[in-house]
Amino acid sequence: MKASAILASATKAATYNMVLQLAMRVMTFMLNAVVLRYISRDLLGVVNVRLTLLYSTILFLTKEAFDRACLSRAEKRDWRLVTNLMWCTSPLALTWSILLTIVWLYFLETPDPHLIPHYTLGVIMFAVSSCIEVLAEPLFVTGQAFMFIRLKVVILGLSQAIRCFIAVILVLVLPHWGLLGFAMAQLSCSICYAAMYYLYFAHYVTSQVKKDDGDMFPFQAVQDFFPQAVEGKPLIDSDLASLTWSFFKQSFLKQLLTEGERYIMTFLDVLSFADQGVYDVINNLGSMVARFVFLPIEENGYLFFSQMLVRGKLAHEQTEESIVMSSRVLGVLMKIVTLIGCIILVFGYSNAYLALSIYGGENLSSGSGPTLLRWYCLYVLVIAINGTTEGFVFATMSKKDVDRYNKKMLVFSVMFLTMAWYLTKQIGSVGFIIANCLNMMARISHSIWFIQHYFAGSQFSPLSNMWPSIPVIVTMIISLLLTSVSENYCCYTDGYLGKLSHVGLSGVCLLVVAASVFLTEHAMVKLVTDQIFKRKHSKES
Repeated sequence: MKASAILASATKAATYNMVLQLAMRVMTFMLNAVVLRYISRDLLGVVNVRLTLLYSTILFLTKEAFDRACLSRAEKRDWRLVTNLMWCTSPLALTWSILLTIVWLYFLETPDPHLIPHYTLGVIMFAVSSCIEVLAEPLFVTGQAFMFIRLKVVILGLSQAIRCFIAVILVLVLPHWGLLGFAMAQLSCSICYAAMYYLYFAHYVTSQVKKDDGDMFPFQAVQDFFPQAVEGKPLIDSDLASLTWSFFKQSFLKQLLTEGERYIMTFLDVLSFADQGVYDVINNLGSMVARFVFLPIEENGYLFFSQMLVRGKLAHEQTEESIVMSSRVLGVLMKIVTLIGCIILVFGYSNAYLALSIYGGENLSSGSGPTLLRWYCLYVLVIAINGTTEGFVFATMSKKDVDRYNKKMLVFSVMFLTMAWYLTKQIGSVGFIIANCLNMMARISHSIWFIQHYFAGSQFSPLSNMWPSIPVIVTMIISLLLTSVSENYCCYTDGYLGKLSHVGLSGVCLLVVAASVFLTEHAMVKLVTDQIFKRKHSKES
């Protein structure tokens, strides 16, 4: 396959994966909105944290290293040996499932059987579902390697939709099943996932043997996807097996850091199941805002800076046109994300109770839910600043700088896990969010230091104007005071009129803040409007 075709396929795959991630988060969002009114917070914590962690850990320990190794580019690869290696994931999945099931049943705190019945059966069913999913691993890798772009998105999207649909039906129709309903939904999801892969490739190999780019497809029959002896060769490619082991060691820490919060909750017993459930929902809500609003800004900013600036060279070594434009764009992007983050913090703080009451009812709006969401609004502001500054840093760092930064990231991550454990033990689930904020602030400090060093030999200082103007700050402070008072007097009553009054006041305050931004942030408004009109003009022409 030509390089241009690979690039185009990879770009399309990345786009589809982003759509898939967005769709899965939306489905989870809708599922939680329905079931929160019919299940307890304890059950939510057991399912969304305890059992989901079991499922994801088994899949990671079984699949991650094999996927990365077998998808690495190699000349004259014998796909029969690749398939043989991929089938090692099935006994590995069974082994990890048995070991981790024992840990989950006998070494972790067991939920109260009166509140959470069928826990043992639920753990077994989640472990079995991961084993079933791994049965499709050789076909999944084949689809990824030969650029079946939409296949993963369609199959994973459909299987997750089936899981959500079955879970909602069982919760509504058979609420007394409790945990068993979610376990059956997960098991159905995995069965559908594996079945769809086998049905697709059974149809594909019987209908055609060539892909559109002319490359020979190495599987000519369904039985070719299963292990087979190759004359004159060992059953498994030793180099590929060694590469798999290397990837496993490399990615083990990544999994620990990615799921660090859940591991701390599960193994260190710092939160009750109810608090775990509420935290998981708040975390999903907040991360959706970050993905919808800030991720596109971060990715487009990274793309712009990587195209405009030469990596590894400081500002005074760049061309004048590129550094002038890059400095201006960085300053405006920082202003935009800071403004959006401050607006989310101001209005999220004073509408946290109402938002959770509408979304999840009494389960979320009572207890620690509103406090968690208010702190998460601060975390969103920190995420916004960190994403944009790191986007510029990663686009301009030299390879040596990147290697040094990876070591610093390891230190930041260890510090985060330590702070998360300590703070959560001291102050509850809010400790996780505060630890995340401190971790992000440390990374922001590093990025600010890098950017200041980067522009030190030039006349530019793009971070000097990142904060909102004085009039905007004043209107935000007044809005925060007014809406906070309004929330205390209007939202904690049963009447709809009080809640509508609070929403109306919040809307008016938001309009005032927007007007102050438009009237005082001239440079930002001009750049944004210029880009909008330029894009509109290019479409018309």
